[in-house]
Amino acid sequence: MKIVISGLGIIGGSFAKAIKKYTDHYVIGINRSPQPLRMALESGAIDEIGSPESLRNADMLILGTFPAAAVSFVRENAAVIPESCIVIDSCGIKSEICPELTALASEYGFTFVGCHPMAGKETNGFVSADADLFSGASCILVPCGAPEDKTDAVAAFAEKIGFGKVIRTTPEKHDRMIAFTSQLPHVIACSYVMSPVCPEHDGFSAGSYRDVSRVAKINSELWTELFMENSAPLTEEINILIDNLSQIRDSILSADRDRLQALLAKSRSIKEELGE
Repeated sequence: MKIVISGLGIIGGSFAKAIKKYTDHYVIGINRSPQPLRMALESGAIDEIGSPESLRNADMLILGTFPAAAVSFVRENAAVIPESCIVIDSCGIKSEICPELTALASEYGFTFVGCHPMAGKETNGFVSADADLFSGASCILVPCGAPEDKTDAVAAFAEKIGFGKVIRTTPEKHDRMIAFTSQLPHVIACSYVMSPVCPEHDGFSAGSYRDVSRVAKINSELWTELFMENSAPLTEEINILIDNLSQIRDSILSADRDRLQALLAKSRSIKEELGE
């Protein structure tokens, strides 16, 4: 295939590197700033620096940008995307973008399949891109009415470049689950390190501190967009967390040892039942 990747940050760059490592596909890169393009070309992650005109002969378009930018790019260039092209995104939210991208696909004839690679790092940009970033990871597909054979093709492509599992779901289910598994941990980490004692942790911290605080080194622009565009599911999860924290806090304040022990035992039981 001739694959165009728009946005060569950590995710788009990792797609490019994985495609070149594990397939024979031809990769064309498009990016707002020139430096990642030069780096990608010099490293062999892309075969060519392209432009929107490169889309005319594309078999697949991978959107590696923020959600709003992904929709804007497709809207601005939909007229040159071939009807045979499969367009996939890599965004962490789906309910906000899938209706628009599905509508554009219907209007112009190409196929859109929502995609979310469940992989990443605390660092960003093409310098952090890794050909094996997706190795063994889950790839969530949101077909949005796309033909089954096209969705199957995306699933096969995902497995070819290293994904260990492909899950198909709806935009609503995706956003509800991602609010819990991805967005809430970032909320927790950011809230945690804002404690006034955090700057003094050195010498007093070990694995627990590292585990909880790891994702606080956050891309604030990206995660602000993700949080705001998934506000209802995320705030529901935050409310559940606040309630659970309040129960533990109140048990400690009231010296209710039995209640506290029961709450902690419940959490352990949940993890054990999950086999984790």
